[in-house]
Amino acid sequence: MTKCTPSSIQFPGCRGRKVEAEFTGGDITSDAGVLLLREADRALKLTKRIAQSLAEPRRKRSCLHSLPSLLRQRVFGLALGYEDLNDHETLRFDPAFQTALGRDEPLAGKSTLCRFENQADRQSMWAISSALVDVFIESFKSPPKELILDFDSTDDVVHGKQDGRFFHGYYDNYCFLPLYVFCGNHLLAAYLRPSKINNAKHAWAILSLLVKRIRQSWPSVRIIFRSDSGFCRWKMLRWCDRNNVGYVVGLAKNTRLLHMAKEQIDAASVSFKQSGLKQKLFGEVRYAAASWERERRVIVKAEHTAKGSNPRFVVTNLFCNPENMYTTYCARGEMENRIKEQQLYLYSDRTSCHKWWANQFRVLLSGIAYTLLEAIRRLGLVGTQYSQSRCDTIRLKLLKIGGVIVRNTRRVRFYLSSAYPYKKLFQTVLLKLMPT
Repeated sequence: MTKCTPSSIQFPGCRGRKVEAEFTGGDITSDAGVLLLREADRALKLTKRIAQSLAEPRRKRSCLHSLPSLLRQRVFGLALGYEDLNDHETLRFDPAFQTALGRDEPLAGKSTLCRFENQADRQSMWAISSALVDVFIESFKSPPKELILDFDSTDDVVHGKQDGRFFHGYYDNYCFLPLYVFCGNHLLAAYLRPSKINNAKHAWAILSLLVKRIRQSWPSVRIIFRSDSGFCRWKMLRWCDRNNVGYVVGLAKNTRLLHMAKEQIDAASVSFKQSGLKQKLFGEVRYAAASWERERRVIVKAEHTAKGSNPRFVVTNLFCNPENMYTTYCARGEMENRIKEQQLYLYSDRTSCHKWWANQFRVLLSGIAYTLLEAIRRLGLVGTQYSQSRCDTIRLKLLKIGGVIVRNTRRVRFYLSSAYPYKKLFQTVLLKLMPT
């Protein structure tokens, strides 16, 4: 039969020489940095503890690939930028990947990984979520004095007939509405929800579980709930008041609030007209919505620019001057960057499975991959110029390394690129991740 695929790829010449390329190099990898992921995983014992909690419905004697191996293969693949199961049809033969998983034979193919995802259930999701919180708690050498838990949701657009898909008017599309919880750069929860619910649905239950788990380890830690106005619900606020949890939550403006803040709003307008410069004035009022059982402290930010007045309101039970309190609230915007890392670089929105729990599993797999990359950032890159790098920057500079691999009965040797520009950084990160 005639072969239609050319044996080599022709490029324009270079100084009188032909330039050709072939995919026949043998044991060469472009992902030698997967060894860093392995060390980060060993340092956290993350996939090990998760795999021990996952249900195993298969007959072990008939299985070529163990649960820990399947879990690591899927998570390492996401961290390296391979979001599609089809990628593993060829990736399974990559010797670097095999070495990172402690194997020297082909890894699982797309069909095996698909079955692995579709066996996910509620118990598995609970085990993964618990492990993420445990890793967060273990990351502290001493008990913290204060923790701020950021809650936010986003849209996860779907294009098929997945379980739980609904049309969302605000996002103008069929989507899911996942809820994320972060504490600084640490991911604490990634909870997939249908989009037919209000923004705060189940947020109170997750907050309650997180507070109870954290206080088991640190009874005296001060916990603050921070979120935008979509999570301003009277039950949430009342629960926080009763359980000694602080809150800094956005409050949607209304006619009554605007009337109560009229003094600050007018003053900002006058100052702008006099100076022509953007004005920000801060104050506070005592306010109670119709559903609230009592009045609460509301911070007022009266802003006036060339585009007009832009007043904002934040409800809180903390005691701090209004300007500092509003600055604390604005810091929640950093969480949106973490959500972008989840969706843009770790593909948490690749929820194309038909079954609900399989899609929830994919969201959490991305969360596990993020936790490993965050461990590299937190443990390995601390003190370097890349200590605040995004996940895609870490992947590009530390994981995407070309190398030739030679395996024999005694050793596996990686011959990494001599022209790799981050040799010292790679060695520094590796030494920090490896056990002493």
